[in-house]
Parts: sequence; C-alpha cells; structure tokens
Amino acid sequence: MAIRRGGHSVLRAPMLLSLAPLALLPMAGCATPPAGTGMPASAHPEATPFDPAADAAAALDAALLRAAETDRRVLLVTGANWCHDSRALAGWLGTDRFRQLADEHFEVVHVDVGQPQTGEGRNLDLARRFGHAQSGTPNVLMLTPEGLPVNADTAASWRNAASRSGEAIYAELLDLAQRPAGLTQPNETNGGN
Repeated sequence: MAIRRGGHSVLRAPMLLSLAPLALLPMAGCATPPAGTGMPASAHPEATPFDPAADAAAALDAALLRAAETDRRVLLVTGANWCHDSRALAGWLGTDRFRQLADEHFEVVHVDVGQPQTGEGRNLDLARRFGHAQSGTPNVLMLTPEGLPVNADTAASWRNAASRSGEAIYAELLDLAQRPAGLTQPNETNGGN
C-alpha cells in the first residue's frame, strides 16, 4: 500500500516492517532486569537444593541430632527443583537474613519428593514419619528435636511460596521456630492431605 506525500509515493508496508525490530526492544527489557542493577529477574530469589540422589533420611536424622545438641528445631522442606514455589522458598532460605534466622532457631533440610501429585513421588515416607501426607510441593514441617511437628495444620500451605513476600515467609518461620509443639493435629483439609 502506498501513501502519497508531496507528490511522492511512499510504501507503507516496508516502512512498518523496518520499524518492527524497534517495537520489540521494550519487551526484551521486561524479561530480564537492566544490566548492572543487581535486581533479580523475579520478585524472589531462587535456588535448586533438592537433590534426588541425596540420602534424605540420613540428612534428616543428622539434622534432628544437631537440633537436639543445640536446642533448635528442624525445618523440613519437601519440594523439587522443577517446582517454582520450591525454588522460591529455597531461594529465600539461602539469603543472609534467612540463614541468620536458621542459625539461631533451626536446622534446614531440603528433601526432594519428585512429583507426588502425579504418583511419581519419592522420599514420601519421611513426611509420613511425622504424620504428614505429602500431595504437592513444597511442604514445610517445623519439627522439635524429638520429631514432634509444630505446624501439622499448615505444612501443606506453602505451595504458593513464590507469591509470598520475603517478609511474610520470615514472620511465619520465626513464629514456627517459637511456637510450642503439639498444639495442632493433622486433619483431612490441612496438613493431612
């Protein structure tokens, strides 16, 4: 299609096509943060600590022993590296602020559970040891050194970790680190699902 300007014909289609790459520039900046800003690409940090080859039972038992020796608790995080909510939670736990919280209050154990939603789960017996049936990822159980769950009612509520703020996660973990054990019991609608 041609446009007439001042007695000259100008082709509109080639002109528009030549501008198309310029239109993509603003969108390219949305996928990644500007270089040198130090800003993460997502609203949360991410990490991939869920190792399917790890001896999860041995890691958990060792954490329970360390917790007994230091009068702390165990934060059992069951998830998988394929899960964005698991990666987000693990990312927050890997930051300096959360490591300091853990150093003061609990031992962190990441356990790969595969895909329990599809019947392709693994290490599911570890959560069952504490009365929790894993059905999604991630789940978080805070345990006393004796292995008593502190949050059986909310262990499965972490499946939206990627949409939680760092402040909200920190506050909940601090509460769990200080909450008395045995106040809640698993049930069909909460921690027992």
